[in-house]
Amino acid sequence: MTLGFILNGEDVVVKADADRRLIDILRNHFKLLGAKEGCLSGVCGSCSVIFNGKVVPSCLIPAFRIRGSEIITIEGFSQTDEYQDIKEGFSRSGVENCGYCDAGKILAVETLLEGNLRPTRDEILAAFKGIKCRCTEPDSLIEGVLATCDIRQRRLYGRSA
Repeated sequence: MTLGFILNGEDVVVKADADRRLIDILRNHFKLLGAKEGCLSGVCGSCSVIFNGKVVPSCLIPAFRIRGSEIITIEGFSQTDEYQDIKEGFSRSGVENCGYCDAGKILAVETLLEGNLRPTRDEILAAFKGIKCRCTEPDSLIEGVLATCDIRQRRLYGRSA
């Protein structure tokens, strides 16, 4: 089947079998390797992408569902100011990722902060519930997100929270 969708801000078309998974299409057709193959059952979060505004495991999205959708991968998101905010916030707080879970954690932070630049600790922890990699302590993640909030507010409004 022929599938048209928006990938990292660009209109794209790909031919794929209806039962192919989004992760396979991203990796094999577009050579986007930021979404990593992990559990392949939607539990670990290493294959996360933003799909129509929500962070989802790309291993669970069949090809037929991507027609007409908007997908943002870590490669596309890494070209934004928002990505730089998160990387700086994580760096300031000493958050070190293993490299396998980066896409999931970074995209989870972005979807959380899109509508809420003052999340609570519980909201922050809830944003990471679909990411099973434990390379970073929860308290470090919370501090990284709070630092990101401060950085983003300074960038957007010239002041911190």
